Amino acid sequence: MKKIGLFGGTFDPPHIGHLIVAEEVREALDLTEIWFIPSHIPPHKDGAKTSSGHRLNMIKEAIKNNPRFKVDPIELNRGGISYTIDTVTELKKRDPDAEFYFIIGADMVEFLPNWHKVDLLKQLVQFVGVKRYGYDLKRQMSVSIVEIPGIDISSSVIRQRIQEGKGVRYWLPDRVEWYIREHGLYGCK
Repeated sequence: MKKIGLFGGTFDPPHIGHLIVAEEVREALDLTEIWFIPSHIPPHKDGAKTSSGHRLNMIKEAIKNNPRFKVDPIELNRGGISYTIDTVTELKKRDPDAEFYFIIGADMVEFLPNWHKVDLLKQLVQFVGVKRYGYDLKRQMSVSIVEIPGIDISSSVIRQRIQEGKGVRYWLPDRVEWYIREHGLYGCK
């Protein structure tokens, strides 16, 4: 049976922290693959700053050298608000024998009981919360925990640095940084 980690997010842009989280979870749970799922319109935060096409292409560039990482544009293709229950239901129909693990950040673990149709969702996936060492994770639901190294990088800080003309070397995979510069994203100077 395939064990698939589902890693959703805006990935605006995808950065080293995303890749570290994905690999740490994959190794800790012995998952077959990690599928990056860029959201169209996330229900819990502001929309992406960059088009879905650019975000999809940046993820493809970021994961190009890891055969266990895939990207699935299921939410981009569907459009509208990206509710996890809709995505997981469709993925289960496409691959009924797969066992799915949905990766969420420590900040989302506490918010999980408020997710859209979470009672149905927890029957379809095992939630995996990623936690930094020393972070006190409060959970009200059954969530597997994977501890990750403390990598404090965010897409919003990267976008700000780019707008200010500051370097982002080592914050992003080289191929993603090249893509951003090539396409003039985030006010690249």
